[in-house]
Amino acid sequence: MSAPLIHLNLRAPLEYAEAPLTPFAPLFPDSAETREFLFCFELDPAQAARIDPAPAAFPGQLVFSGKRVGKQQEQPKPTGEKRQLPEGFYAFVQERRELAREECVALAIEQQKDGLWERLRLGTRLYVRCLFEDGSPVTQLFRPCT
Repeated sequence: MSAPLIHLNLRAPLEYAEAPLTPFAPLFPDSAETREFLFCFELDPAQAARIDPAPAAFPGQLVFSGKRVGKQQEQPKPTGEKRQLPEGFYAFVQERRELAREECVALAIEQQKDGLWERLRLGTRLYVRCLFEDGSPVTQLFRPCT
């Protein structure tokens, strides 16, 4: 994987309705131009700070998954839980296709290596956003940083 690392300042949070989704399952089997998904993982703090992390530690423990349809958010579950990708600074990478688990892990590790090489202080959360844009699926990875 050789997606360039981008320093992203997300100015407003992206909100999603909580949805019980399986990470890395095919998300776009049909005409899915209006769907968007967010998965939030918590990385092991020791592995999240290593230049040579163990691939088995990625993508980490699933914290939540969320779904958005079109410009309108789906109705949340009865708990009323809304999930979000918070505003802030991120180390950001993307691939213009839907990634399998192994490909996403490799991209997340490369993102971490690049971020640490650039002396970014990376957080332990990994957000994986999957959407359909310009006629094709896109997978985006966000790591909070300072």
